Amino acid sequence: MDGLRDFFARLVDILEPMAEQLGTPGLALVAFLDSSFISLPQVTDALIVTFTLKHPSQWLLHALASTAGSVAGCLALYTVARKGGDAFLRRRLKERHINRGLALVQKHGWLTVTVPSLMPPPTPFKLFILLAGIAGIRPMTFIGAVALGRGFRYGGEAYLTYRYGDRATEFIRGNLATVSMAFAGLIVVGGLGLVLWRRWRQPAS
Repeated sequence: MDGLRDFFARLVDILEPMAEQLGTPGLALVAFLDSSFISLPQVTDALIVTFTLKHPSQWLLHALASTAGSVAGCLALYTVARKGGDAFLRRRLKERHINRGLALVQKHGWLTVTVPSLMPPPTPFKLFILLAGIAGIRPMTFIGAVALGRGFRYGGEAYLTYRYGDRATEFIRGNLATVSMAFAGLIVVGGLGLVLWRRWRQPAS
């Protein structure tokens, strides 16, 4: 385990300066890797702040690049899950946990992807990606759910850094979990409101 942690620490040390040299494409690449097959906890968040401090007028570009990279990475993992993720998970988790997770995803759909996509580690976001693929959530619904969650998270970080500069850095570091939970709560309330509105409309139609 210690060897694996050392490996990822060295990988982060390599990727961060490489991303800074590549600029915005590097930011998208890191977001892709973090959301697919390599975990780079909060590296994308840190790079968004760094890039926006250096180039404040490009804050929206940084948010869009990181969101696009994350969506692409999640889509790659989702595609793998659709093709063989069930067997992979059942070898590693207890069957009752998998069945419970699948039931949750099938019942609440895009909310079970959007809400975890907002949350910082240690939220097991990739587990929900795998479950979404196994449960057969439609690709466009999945893409929209990830884009919504990551867009709120990365867009919020970029805008706060653009608006408040160095003062935003300490705020984001100290309150990322709290802000993420607040956004998640808003999306859950909005999602439940949409569900109730649709149910109310059904008898009329």
